[in-house]
Amino acid sequence: MLTLRPHLRKWQGATCLFLGLVWFVLPVQGAEPDAKDPYLRNPDSLATKESEMKPYTQQIRYTEIKFDMVPIPGGEFLMGSPADEENREDDEGPQHKVKIDPFWMGKHEVTWDEYDTWRLNLDIQRRDLSGITPDEVDKKADGVTRPTKEYTDMTFGMGHDGFPAICMTQLAAKMYCAWLTEKTGQYYRLPTEAEWEYACRAGTTTAYSFGDDPEKLGEYAWYYENSGETYHKVGKKKPNPWGLYDMHGNVAEWCLDQYHADFYKQFNPMVAAIFPYAPPNSLYPRVARGGSWFDDPEWLRSAKRIPSSEDWKVQDPQLPQSMWYHTDADFVGFRVIRPLVQPSAEDIKRLVMYPDIPEELRKD
Repeated sequence: MLTLRPHLRKWQGATCLFLGLVWFVLPVQGAEPDAKDPYLRNPDSLATKESEMKPYTQQIRYTEIKFDMVPIPGGEFLMGSPADEENREDDEGPQHKVKIDPFWMGKHEVTWDEYDTWRLNLDIQRRDLSGITPDEVDKKADGVTRPTKEYTDMTFGMGHDGFPAICMTQLAAKMYCAWLTEKTGQYYRLPTEAEWEYACRAGTTTAYSFGDDPEKLGEYAWYYENSGETYHKVGKKKPNPWGLYDMHGNVAEWCLDQYHADFYKQFNPMVAAIFPYAPPNSLYPRVARGGSWFDDPEWLRSAKRIPSSEDWKVQDPQLPQSMWYHTDADFVGFRVIRPLVQPSAEDIKRLVMYPDIPEELRKD
């Protein structure tokens, strides 16, 4: 059973249905970034314990780019799908208890506006045009490796401003997080599979965060039936009970984990697993979650696991193929999280949370 502390939800503007109770709460006006802080950190982003966590907006220095983060309370949940869930896959079980520590999660998937600030050096260009001399923050952020130029427009004509970024490898998504960490002075990374599913479910135990009926999916998600065969701007459907948009559909989202079909079998279903996570050790397959505009309803279920494959690079004409782009994965993007307690540098390395370059791509 998930542990939810009602006082943590007082800031949320949406109605939250949980354990048969409905919490009616009022929105709270967020704080503005501190202009004197070289990282432009929002005062609401500062917390030392769970009860202090608030939603916040982070601005990227030298740009007009902002993104929103939502606090996710710590607790326990049942990961995976029950044996009787319709369209259940074998790799979704057995169900097992998992304990999750509190973190913030992006309200939306990372958009092209945000991603291209890093990918195309737009922050550096803006700074240079303004005649600003790089400081120590700039030098560290500038030192994070950025992608080589893509061979074709990776939006594939589906839209840019306000649309989710797509076609990146897990490495590219992790490298963006490394840059964002240096840029903001706060630690960002991809979610683990367990963290992603926990946030997606938002206290629910049904196939989707709104229930079991896929007929309601169109209210919450872009998928094959209603997408018009394209992705859409973020945040245009209803959020889940914790205020996260597009957790079902629009684009699938990278997680940190290596994919193992039998990964759940190692856990005792009666004892809550602490930080269950499969550190990556090979290029394929790695895990994405949530389903996309391209998928049928069963792929958008909270428990559905999506392994990456070499087919996601079939059209890549480069030799060797790019470490940065999945030319055939126009259905994959990502969103970021920020743990309340930042891990040590040793743990980041030990758990391969840093941007790891697989051996087969090191010549790129």
